[in-house]
Amino acid sequence: MMGKIARAFRRRLDVARDAGMSTAEYAVGTIAATAFAGLLYKIVTSAEVQKALLGIINKALQLAQ
Repeated sequence: MMGKIARAFRRRLDVARDAGMSTAEYAVGTIAATAFAGLLYKIVTSAEVQKALLGIINKALQLAQ
């Protein structure tokens, strides 16, 4: 009985070791997140988007008065 429990426990530990991301996966994820953040920054700081956001904010402030 104890042998079965020990084997089940070892199998569980082996699965748990592979549950996380590896260093290479973290690196790729970080690069992808950084690239996406850079793209969003470029979009949000563009003149057209800033103008649209300013219009939305002004309209909301006018409605609040």
